[in-house]
Amino acid sequence: MNQAFQDRRWFLRTAATGFGYTAFAGLAALDALRAKDFENPLRPKQPHFAPQAKRVILLFMQGGPTQHDTFDYNPDLLKHAGQIAEGKMTSGTQKGKILPSVFEFKPSGESGIPISEVFPNLRQHADDLCLLNGMHTDTPAHAPASIFAHTGSITFVRPSMGSWIVYGLGTESQDLPGFVTINPPPAGGSSLYGSAFLPATYQGTRLNVTDGQEPIENIRNPRMGFDLQRKQLDYVQELNKGLVDRTEAASQVEGVIQSYELAFRMQRAVPTTLDLSTEPESTRDMYGLNEEATRSFGTQCLLARRMAEQGVRFIEIGHRGWDHHNDLRKRLADNAKATDKPIAALIEDLKRRGMFKETLIVWGGEFGRSTVEQNDKSDGRRHNNRGYTMWMAGGGIQGGMRYGRSDELGVAVENRVHIHDLHATILNQLGLDHTKLTYRYAGRDFRLTDVHGRVVKEILG
Repeated sequence: MNQAFQDRRWFLRTAATGFGYTAFAGLAALDALRAKDFENPLRPKQPHFAPQAKRVILLFMQGGPTQHDTFDYNPDLLKHAGQIAEGKMTSGTQKGKILPSVFEFKPSGESGIPISEVFPNLRQHADDLCLLNGMHTDTPAHAPASIFAHTGSITFVRPSMGSWIVYGLGTESQDLPGFVTINPPPAGGSSLYGSAFLPATYQGTRLNVTDGQEPIENIRNPRMGFDLQRKQLDYVQELNKGLVDRTEAASQVEGVIQSYELAFRMQRAVPTTLDLSTEPESTRDMYGLNEEATRSFGTQCLLARRMAEQGVRFIEIGHRGWDHHNDLRKRLADNAKATDKPIAALIEDLKRRGMFKETLIVWGGEFGRSTVEQNDKSDGRRHNNRGYTMWMAGGGIQGGMRYGRSDELGVAVENRVHIHDLHATILNQLGLDHTKLTYRYAGRDFRLTDVHGRVVKEILG
């Protein structure tokens, strides 16, 4: 195999692995496309109305965090503790003893909203949090519920929320993707960040942030310097542009052209953005990078802040292991310890940099947990999709408040918020009308919220 062929194969692999062959087509700036002035689909676009937020950071706790031991204080559980309860908390009827919170809730901040003791750092930011205690969704199974939380659909392959947002607003970054997902959970697979029938340009870029692993494969060319790569790329692009002139499949070829350009630019931008050695030691300590328990998630949160600074529109951070059917006290405490300090640091860091008000932070999982114990051992909870908790902060959301309530059976009974409502509200804060953000496919106009959803105006600041 000659060297020229090896170099070309490396370049094609580099352009493909970050997003999957055409997945990041169109993200690059177009100054290198000298012969043709192609329109950049990722250019910043005008929203439907004045936005409160410029970007979203989604903290996805995969597995179904138990709201009763984290952010939903329910005195009815203590009042009925130990009683046999029977109710429809999932798709079927469950029977068991009511289990009150296994941790103490404490009034937090000036607002006094109750937050579990396992989140001592987040409790310091209670006045920034809006607790959505009346969330509900359509299924209690992990994979479909995770897909539904990201795409608004269970039965069909649909674009993810991040893809819809970048499709609607473009991105302020020309050297990085507009949509990045860090350590996405396995339940749901690539559907959680896929673009489905939207152009592949809008698919999310997956970063695998683990010790000893390159976050994006083949981001460095071991054989060629930047100058030689630029010459090679210019030649390839001239051939591609000639193909555009001779065929009707212009959009696909334009996507390849733009993806090659971004692959080239990312070689410089990605290593710089991911290099945390330039951060002050005080910042590293704040995120918990020097502690074993918080190092992994703290690294992800700090990377999210750095990407937000660079103009990335939608950033998701995944954390697994919240499926607490047993050993609830220890496992939940471990999960909270791993995430509490980094999330609090992210909020504080965004405030210091003047970015908090224009950054919408969303925390939660695919569903929640039941009010009854599992297997009569008082050390676990079952799935519950009929009532659970998520929280939002920044981005024009009113802080220091609880919205919604569940009863002693864990069913949302007051100020209920469906996933479609959550999606509509997120889009609203970005200046997008969820009924107007549509894409025509297969003879009909599709949208993230399908034919449902309302903006939860009661929680807007």
